[in-house]
Amino acid sequence: MIGVGLPINSDKIYQKLTFDVRPPKTTCRLFSLEYYHRFQTFLYAVEEVNRDRNILSNITLGFQMYDTCNIPHYDLQAALQFLMDSGTAADDTQCISRPQFTAAIGATASSNSIILGHVLGTFRYPQISSSSSVSILSNRKMFPSFFRTLSSDLVQSKGLAQLILSFGWTWIGLVALDNDYGLQGIQPIKEEIVKSGACVAFIEYILLGQADRNAPRIAKTIKESTATVVVVFATDVDFVLIVNEILKQNITGKIYIGNAGWVRSVLLSQSPYFPVLSGSLGLAAEDYAIPGLSQFLSNINPSTSTPTTWTKMYWEKVFSCQFPSQNQNVSSVNQMKVCTGSERVEDVKNNSNYISSLKSAYYVFAAVHVIAKALEDLRSCKTGEGPFFNGTCADILNFKPWQLTYYIRRVQLNITLDNGRVFNDNGDPTGVYAIVNWQLKADGTMTQVKIGSYYSKSLSSWAVTMNSSLIVWNLGSKQIPSSHCSDSCTIGFWKVAQQGKPPCCYTCVPCLHGEISNQTDSVNCFRCPWDQWPNQEKSKCLPKPIEFLSYEDILGASLAATSILSSSIPAVICGLFIHYKHTPLVKASNYSLSCLLLQSLSLCFFCSLGFIGYPDHDRCLLRQVSFGLIFTLCVACILAKTIMVVFAFMATRPGSNLRKWTTLRVSYTIILICFFLQSILCITWTSMAPPFPQFNLEAKPDVIIVDCNDGSSVAFWAMLGYLFLLATISFIVAFLARKLPDSFNEAQFITFSMLAFLSVWISFIPASISAQGKYTVAMEVFAILASSWAVLVCMFFPKCYILLFRPALNSKENLIMRNKNKSAKDR
Repeated sequence: MIGVGLPINSDKIYQKLTFDVRPPKTTCRLFSLEYYHRFQTFLYAVEEVNRDRNILSNITLGFQMYDTCNIPHYDLQAALQFLMDSGTAADDTQCISRPQFTAAIGATASSNSIILGHVLGTFRYPQISSSSSVSILSNRKMFPSFFRTLSSDLVQSKGLAQLILSFGWTWIGLVALDNDYGLQGIQPIKEEIVKSGACVAFIEYILLGQADRNAPRIAKTIKESTATVVVVFATDVDFVLIVNEILKQNITGKIYIGNAGWVRSVLLSQSPYFPVLSGSLGLAAEDYAIPGLSQFLSNINPSTSTPTTWTKMYWEKVFSCQFPSQNQNVSSVNQMKVCTGSERVEDVKNNSNYISSLKSAYYVFAAVHVIAKALEDLRSCKTGEGPFFNGTCADILNFKPWQLTYYIRRVQLNITLDNGRVFNDNGDPTGVYAIVNWQLKADGTMTQVKIGSYYSKSLSSWAVTMNSSLIVWNLGSKQIPSSHCSDSCTIGFWKVAQQGKPPCCYTCVPCLHGEISNQTDSVNCFRCPWDQWPNQEKSKCLPKPIEFLSYEDILGASLAATSILSSSIPAVICGLFIHYKHTPLVKASNYSLSCLLLQSLSLCFFCSLGFIGYPDHDRCLLRQVSFGLIFTLCVACILAKTIMVVFAFMATRPGSNLRKWTTLRVSYTIILICFFLQSILCITWTSMAPPFPQFNLEAKPDVIIVDCNDGSSVAFWAMLGYLFLLATISFIVAFLARKLPDSFNEAQFITFSMLAFLSVWISFIPASISAQGKYTVAMEVFAILASSWAVLVCMFFPKCYILLFRPALNSKENLIMRNKNKSAKDR
């Protein structure tokens, strides 16, 4: 008994699996004329062996046949069924009640053969494939009982590489299945191409786990690539989806190089695919005529041949007709003609699709003869001269699977059409491939014309013979199409050899920032001087623009105008205070300190001008120092006012001797101490690490940023930290004193002004770090203006409002009344 697995239906209907319900049963589709002919060839070979009295006399070959649909678990299910049904004879005088399973023919897909190879190899059952060509199956440690009648892909892959290189192509795209068959088939092609000096444009994979096989992406890659030649290592049932997408995207002008998996495909030889595949080249398994097969196939008939279902599908495929179902009448059978069963196979034998479907039938025929010859060799063993222990032989009616494997390894086929082909130590036959070219015939059909042969008697010995004059390229051209790796590199680019690839395959790489190339196909780029930068084309160097916060640009001019206008506001308010200095409101606001604070605020606005303009040595040295000292004076005045508010309230308590601390001398002393400490810090800073101008080339490589280096970041942040400390103390003291029952208590205004002041400078820290170039300086100028305005608005705008618009509130009686009301409210 021989187990056979063939994909009569070569594909399945893809269904989305959510696993929230039981997965549906796999549904097969796409009847394959080629594999049905292989099945019929198998039947013919079995009948031929059973009729031959010179081989296996008194022994009949039988079979179990499964339609595997090219699905791994169907192939595995068939193999397990073979193993379960295997049995032995009772003795040599009785009929075999359960025929012994001897060997399996299958699978067709290489990935499925790997699965079966592990299962059947575990029990040493022989497995012979007529289609699986992936090179890993030659590993005898992994697959000890696997054989094949078709050469390994390693031979085919090297042949495809040699075919490509013989035309001088150096820029090739690769497409392959994402399984073992595709990956192991495309890798040797890639290696041979790269080793010879050509280049691989792209590698895309046909994803078997997706219903569309990744066709949109692959077609898009082929369309966008400049490679004219694309090698496709796949099967026809998978490649057809890619071809459909190529047609959909209207991709033309490409030459496809095919492997044996599709290059003689009946499915792809249909008229819709002519515009894409016309002119294609590839290696196909050499076809051999099988005597008597044609007559055997002529006897197929849907009413007599079994299985009936497959035969009807075959009939519909061959004659382009349709059998009505039981629930249909003849008139309702779509628009196709009705099958009668009386059609003659003889009428379609010259059809190109029919002929192509028989090209690989021989390899199934050979597999049957291999098994039959091995069984005959096993049966012909003479006791005492056997290959097993002590010269024993195996019993033909009760042998172990490994014993038959021994004979298959050494089988010699004595059929003339195989020319004495034998398996090598890896279970592979010698390699013989036909080089074919897809051409349109005069009748408008597609045919694969043999233009040469590729022979390989070992992995290191090969030969190619080809008549290039017979080739017809796409669109009927006889001119060899061009497919080169790289175009000429233009100005601004230089040639870079791709890693691991020969120098003839290069990439045009733009010159790096700061570099130019002023000639085509330049082998390197030249760096511009430090003060120059390439133009947009990177063909010449131009002087770098200099960037700093200047009065000429809009940002600098706006900040300068704002600074000047803002500095006049404190002067106006100071004049207003001088005019109303004898009023209760101004007196209660500590007139002297208020005027000093207003003058310092005016200087705060003015000091921001030191940050605008070209940063020379003097400007860099003075701008941060002046900023620190002026702001210290401003904050010290606020701190003094805050402390005076507290002392003034405490001095009103009975028996208090703090009245002497409420004089202007104490306020000025506080201001002088705060200012003196900041002065010491700034003097130390400018003495040990003074700020200086610098050219910053790192922030913006294409611009020279002229800015000031602070000399010591520690000193700069220490100066700001000291200001932050004074402001924080003022804020805390003012916040605690905000409800003291004193007339015109300024604690609330000071609280808000210091809160705004601190918020501005805390926000300045991350903003200055993230900004670059002149915008860092602009951030500091903005912080100076914003913090100064915060103090000015919170401290003096309410007083100005009363002085100008509510003079009635600027009276001693009103102050006393407000103070009483506030005291009562607090109680």
